Amino acid sequence: MEKVDFKKELDYLYKPSSKDFTIVAVPPLKYLMIDGEGDPNTSPEYAAAVEALYSVSYALKFMSKNDLGQDYVVPPLEGLWWADDMADFAKRRKESWKWTALIMVPNWITKALVKKALKSVEEKKENAKLADIRHETLKEGKSVQILHIGPYDKEGPMLHRMHYEFMPANNLTFNGKHHEIYMSDPRKVTPEKLRTVVRQPVKKIT
Repeated sequence: MEKVDFKKELDYLYKPSSKDFTIVAVPPLKYLMIDGEGDPNTSPEYAAAVEALYSVSYALKFMSKNDLGQDYVVPPLEGLWWADDMADFAKRRKESWKWTALIMVPNWITKALVKKALKSVEEKKENAKLADIRHETLKEGKSVQILHIGPYDKEGPMLHRMHYEFMPANNLTFNGKHHEIYMSDPRKVTPEKLRTVVRQPVKKIT
């Protein structure tokens, strides 16, 4: 049985340059999502959300393989980030951040299968965030992205260049939430070697 790896199938979304900003057309993609707020480094809510997403994602993977005969590699964790006052986001005032933690699922995964996977996980684990999981399509379209190598908190200069240099120079403005794809496991990789795809949906200024 062939195992689909979306990091390879959609490599243009997962392997951007770390030197130059690139503009990509992101297709509509399906995700498991959980919303929350607060500092992800200290929030029990964020940790519980990530655990819930991974638990259901792996349950879905094995159900897809066993029930549908379609196997795949579980994609990496992703995050959408924002704040009511975006100055709080830029200045890393994380206690006021809002977020959506998410993991992509294949298009062939149905809501019925997600419901089945949720029930299976709920029978084995106690996690209040399981009840908050939703299965939705994210439509980002045209986006600017780059690969950030290093600690998450060192993204500031790169974001400043993206928002205040590259986007204005290309007549682009914001059209969605700050998006990060975590290509490295922070439990196994030193902060200096972390690899994070940073994406910003955009639209032409009219």
